[in-house]
Parts: sequence; structure tokens; C-alpha cells
Amino acid sequence: MLSRVLVPMDGSEMAERALEYALDNHPDTDVTVLVVVGEPTAMMGEAMSLAFEADLEAAARERADAVIGRAEAIAADRGVEIDTAVDIGRPARAIVAHAADHDAVVLGSHGGDLSGRLFVGNVAETVFRRSPVPVTTVR
Repeated sequence: MLSRVLVPMDGSEMAERALEYALDNHPDTDVTVLVVVGEPTAMMGEAMSLAFEADLEAAARERADAVIGRAEAIAADRGVEIDTAVDIGRPARAIVAHAADHDAVVLGSHGGDLSGRLFVGNVAETVFRRSPVPVTTVR
């Protein structure tokens, strides 16, 4: 039996479906929603602005607030509370690192873009291959 499930969310419909699945299928489990904000590099567009923030963690939390708010609303609709976490870095790497503290990972099969709809997303694929715990993907 599972006691802790990690649900990574990125604001996509697939991520919301993954959270709904986790809450509906594991009602007695502690669910943690993880939002990963991209690490600042010269090639990462919006994430680059993090490099200019005085308080990197507060800036990451601010960028994650909308996703966390949506996750909390989905949980509240089911009468449950969830834990939340925000990390900075590459999504797959951060998810795998957080997975070690959980019994399973439930994630969306892809993000919202066209290429993601055609194939299992790169993040999901990397998480399946590297996760130390079972992974369930939701479409």
C-alpha cells in the first residue's frame, strides 16, 4: 500500500489529470505536488530572469503559485489537503530526486504542446527510466 505519492505539475491539462488520478485512486495517501521552475541558463528564456532575483527561492515560489493554487483547488474539490514543494532545476532530474522520498510518482504523459501530444514527453520518459519508485503516467 502506498503512503506517499509525488505528483509533478507544470500547469498543463495532463498534469491536472495526473493529480485528479492520484487523488481519486489513492484517497488515503499523502499527496505532494511538486512544481519545478527551470534553472537559469542563457538558453532558457523566462527561467533566465531567475538569475537576476535577489531571493531565488522566493522568486521560484512566486512563479509556481498559479500551479500550486490550481492543485490546491483540485484537492479542495475532493475535500482533501495536499502538500506542495517547489524546486529549481531541470524537471526530470528534480522529479527523480524527490521521488526517492515517496512510494510512487504519478505524472502527466506529456505537456500541452503538439509534439508532446504525439509522443510520451521527454520528462516523463526520463522519469520512467530513472525513478527509484514506480511511475504511473496519465493521459
